Amino acid sequence: MLYLALSLLIDYLSLAIEFMKVTHKIGWKTAAALVISSMIGTGVFSSLGYQLIDIQNTWSIILLWVLGGLFALIGAFTYAELGTNFDESGGDYIFLSKLIHPIVGYVYAWTSLTVGFTAPIAISVMAMKSYLNPINPSIFNEWFGVLVIIILTAIHSISIGQSGKFHNISTAIKVGFVLLLIILGFSFVPVQETGLNFGNAWKEEIFLPGFAVALLYVTYAYTGWNSAAYIVGEIEDPRRNLPKALILGTGLVTIVYVLLQVVFLRHASVEQMSGKVEVAFIAFQNLFGTDWGHWLSYIIAIQLIATVSGYLWIGSRITYAMSKDHSLWNIIAVKNKNGIPIKALWLQAIISIILTLTGTFEQVLLYASFVLQLMGTLTVASIFWLKGRKGAFKSPLKPLLQIAFVVFSIWILGYMLIERPKESLIGLLFVLSGIVTYFLSKRK
Repeated sequence: MLYLALSLLIDYLSLAIEFMKVTHKIGWKTAAALVISSMIGTGVFSSLGYQLIDIQNTWSIILLWVLGGLFALIGAFTYAELGTNFDESGGDYIFLSKLIHPIVGYVYAWTSLTVGFTAPIAISVMAMKSYLNPINPSIFNEWFGVLVIIILTAIHSISIGQSGKFHNISTAIKVGFVLLLIILGFSFVPVQETGLNFGNAWKEEIFLPGFAVALLYVTYAYTGWNSAAYIVGEIEDPRRNLPKALILGTGLVTIVYVLLQVVFLRHASVEQMSGKVEVAFIAFQNLFGTDWGHWLSYIIAIQLIATVSGYLWIGSRITYAMSKDHSLWNIIAVKNKNGIPIKALWLQAIISIILTLTGTFEQVLLYASFVLQLMGTLTVASIFWLKGRKGAFKSPLKPLLQIAFVVFSIWILGYMLIERPKESLIGLLFVLSGIVTYFLSKRK
């Protein structure tokens, strides 16, 4: 696994140089970088603290992250098939509009704009603030996050080639940093009480309502496994490169996620991390001291730049695809001379800034997770209506894997409604508001 990850890292660095010549299309490595950077974000560095409130056995934690990985891999197979049947950027908006009904596709694009991609951007910069604020509260506040969003939006406003170059480099930094954490975490002996507990309590914990809620945090952490499917029109030879990017990217991240949770538990106690966002800082501060912990906070914040970058790139394409088809949004159906949907990109940035300044980390994370889970389930289910065309990727074990995905997802959403009704209802309100604006658009 380490050899594969290091090889991929070297490829990213070389690709960042080679990409200077590319202006319109990206290869599978950049598409995989988009998948990896979108997945490895706030969730893997913050979810464990909330999971430990109810679930504390190490086997339970490992099972959560393995299940999340399998869940994401099924989704990757499905989106690879959907994406290679529709050679058009827009992802779920295209799939749902053409396979189920235009209103379903519209609602997905609406929720992506208002919460699906804007909320993860807000969550990422909130996490950056959480890690950096203890170092210097006067500089690293909410407005620091706003500045990050503005700068990255400006970078992505230039060209697809510029976006690709920046994203490859930022993803290479992210992957290198995560691998370093894993190597250090397993190389050093814990210096104090550990959170590892390999007892038999997992047999009871997996049936607790808290296990389903914890799984929702995990599925949020895996959000992004479908990233490359949103920019099919910008990928060279998508029928070959899209499946490779989705499946390899998701598989690599799954291994990394499981190893990181074990590292955090190895170097911090359950009491220290329970309910906390900055679990990585806590674990490595225990291992190396406060000064080294501060450097770790800086690096975690830097690697989150790639996450924000990925969501800005992807989300704007969905909004643009919607704006072309619906009169209410025609005003933002504009691309610059280099093919960037400039108005959709900046609208997404503005909404992300609003969420950053008005929401709390946990609340935004939960209602965003609910909406993303709901709409992702609909997209996976849409494959049942797909009549595949020659040359497109075919998902293995279809439709058994997709049925398992849908059933599993409904179980998670049901528990979420019971255990976190407020956040779930907020998520549903975003969906309902999308239906209202759909009919307003049709009238206009």
